[in-house]
Amino acid sequence: MERTLKIALAGAGMFGGDVHLRAYADLQRFGIAGQLARVGLDKWSRDLAGVKFELVAVATRSEASARRSQAMFKQWTGHEPRAYFGATPWDDILRDFPDLDVLAVATPDHLHTEPILAALAQGVHVMTEKPMCLSIDEADAIIAAARAKNCVVAVDMHKRYDPDHLRVRDDIQKRIGPPLYGTAYLEEPLEVSTSTFKWVESSDPFSYVGPHWTDLIYSYYKSKPAALTAVGQKKRLVRDGINAYDAVQVRVDFENGMSINFHNNWITPPEFEAPVNQGHEIVGADGKVESDQQNRGFRWWNKGGASRTANNHFTRDIARPDGTYGYVGYGVDSLTVGLVAIARIKFHGETRDAVASLYPTAEEARITVAIVHAAAIVRDLNFKYLNEGKGTPVTARFGADGITIIDPNRAAEGADKVFQRIYARAI
Repeated sequence: MERTLKIALAGAGMFGGDVHLRAYADLQRFGIAGQLARVGLDKWSRDLAGVKFELVAVATRSEASARRSQAMFKQWTGHEPRAYFGATPWDDILRDFPDLDVLAVATPDHLHTEPILAALAQGVHVMTEKPMCLSIDEADAIIAAARAKNCVVAVDMHKRYDPDHLRVRDDIQKRIGPPLYGTAYLEEPLEVSTSTFKWVESSDPFSYVGPHWTDLIYSYYKSKPAALTAVGQKKRLVRDGINAYDAVQVRVDFENGMSINFHNNWITPPEFEAPVNQGHEIVGADGKVESDQQNRGFRWWNKGGASRTANNHFTRDIARPDGTYGYVGYGVDSLTVGLVAIARIKFHGETRDAVASLYPTAEEARITVAIVHAAAIVRDLNFKYLNEGKGTPVTARFGADGITIIDPNRAAEGADKVFQRIYARAI
């Protein structure tokens, strides 16, 4: 009996059009078995070797980008997915493909929830870019819908699969003792906020890339947040008429006692020698680990060009004898694990709970969403108060009673309490 997973892709921008589209092209041509050893799931290589993958549709807001992605996929594979475009093209896809298995969501950050819920309502599994959503209430709705339909919602948290990070998780963090404090940073190029994305005023650099690091720290220690504070700055982008944060800094204190500072911006000048600047370090009671993901020692320069560095681990091309190129790296690994979980459910009768350990789940993503949600409120209040000469006193507390914003300036403004409950369920 033929076994096929049918996939549709909603969003074909920087990640959808590059990572997702390339990864699905390789799956369409060669299947998934060759990727499984990279993620420790090669015991299922024979079971899944015969599974076929078909990208049936690609959807974007504009017709031009949808047609471009359609043409590229046909060039790579000989197969032409149907092109959809418009404000909610996933609705048309779900109507036209009632047997769709997977909707991959790579829309802008603030537009993830609608296609995810639309897919789950039809019993379609989901692969979504991070952050899963920007609101803890939306996260709860996604989780409830996924449970009701026994569907996977796999979140692309690819930092988990970086070989250096796997070494930290499985070995080094045990050597350095209980964690005390640390820093994680990811600084994006200016072009991301000024030209690549048109939606930056609806997000911020921490909400955009901070989830990579909050999820990574959670994957190391499985400790939930206890409190946070956040500040942001608006100086560079406003010069271009963009009312968005240049940079955001968030300090999260976790239940296990560690305190981690997350620093993110999307204004790095184009002269910087790498696509992004990124790294993290953690100090433990018995040692320290430092990991620089920007400069891994691979560096070059040449006549007519500046010094450059590259991350050869995220994604890279592998030459094949026929002149085509395979696409591998930890950026693909994060998609692979979600598809394995979906294939196990469809073809081997597994339950959603049985495969939950294979991929970054919606329940785990909920923790990051809670941090993002609270950080946005705290950041905006502290930004407002700082500009009013009132300091940056606002913090957030997490616990069994939900999320509470603690704002000392509320009393000065006539409020009865400095506490404001923004969410009333356990984190």
